[in-house]
Amino acid sequence: MTGAERGLRTAVVAAVGTALPRRVVTNGQVIARGGLDSTDEWIASRTGIHRRRLAGPGTSTGDLATAAARAALEAADGRGPYPDLVLLATTTPDRPCPATAPEVAHRLGLGPVPAFDLAAVCSGFLYALTTANALVRSGSCRAPLVVAAEKYSAIVDPLDRDTAPLFGDGAAAVLLRAGSVDEPGAVLAGDWGSDGGGSDLIAVEAGGTRLPADGRLPREQRYFRMSGRQVYAHAVRRMAASAGAALAATGWRPSEVRAFIGHQANQRILDAVADRVGIAPPHRFGNIGEVGNTAGASIPLALADTLARGLVAPGAPTLLTAFGGGLTWSSVTLRWPDAPVRAVEPPDRPRHPAAAPDPLPTDTAPLRAPQEVSTP
Repeated sequence: MTGAERGLRTAVVAAVGTALPRRVVTNGQVIARGGLDSTDEWIASRTGIHRRRLAGPGTSTGDLATAAARAALEAADGRGPYPDLVLLATTTPDRPCPATAPEVAHRLGLGPVPAFDLAAVCSGFLYALTTANALVRSGSCRAPLVVAAEKYSAIVDPLDRDTAPLFGDGAAAVLLRAGSVDEPGAVLAGDWGSDGGGSDLIAVEAGGTRLPADGRLPREQRYFRMSGRQVYAHAVRRMAASAGAALAATGWRPSEVRAFIGHQANQRILDAVADRVGIAPPHRFGNIGEVGNTAGASIPLALADTLARGLVAPGAPTLLTAFGGGLTWSSVTLRWPDAPVRAVEPPDRPRHPAAAPDPLPTDTAPLRAPQEVSTP
């Protein structure tokens, strides 16, 4: 980094919150539920996944997102900035219309802050982080709350041997603030892209305007489907190239990276990408074995887990990379955060969409700015 670049305004991680459902489901339970022709050893050896968390019918993506976002605000404990934007990365919104983010902001009691959803499948969090960083750098906002939440158990076919063992549910939120590029948690550079020519490789065919949802459609059209072999090849190539581009934009060599977190889709993919980029095994982190593939929420969940365990020194060069349906991919470099983390297990309960705002805990009351959040 040049002397002229030091001190430049950028987004900085101020606090992190996570929400994982209470229900832990093992590989054996997934196999038994779907009558799958598989074994625990087969799943674990080929994916690295041993268990995952699944939300019950009373928990929606919005519930998970709200719980994770509130956890981030609790972690800030009144010392973080007041959120002036909510950006929700998800592929499993509560409803096709409207977006889920405005209701999340309402339930948090944030008032009329701007809020919107972003859909980039498993690249969603990094797309959202890149977008939020650009808004901070432009001066459009000071403290975006970036949330990634997914309930893939609602779209994955329990009878599909290729996808049922892979996915879990969960959410994570990162509260950002405007700061300097030379402090811990600073977001530095990024790379992103897409290739719509491969849009059918990872898809739920029905449910949109091309093929409206209909219970009479075959399972193959109503549930999530993925072309595993082709996705593997695309994922390794695209993530490795994107990670290299982000490193080059930052001016880092792979040997300088002290924390690498890739999208938690498959341990073999993660290892292949890290090997191609040149990241040594001691600097690779993740939690795929315990939570499975949580799609857009996977990177912030892995980041929070690693941060909570104190495995990386604040300010250390960090590389994040993801690949998802679309096809989409993205990579981001940052300095490892020095930020508080809070993890919660949200209750499984039905919720009416027009419910009143959930009150913020009293210890986050200092975050509130009444003159900014009064409802018209």
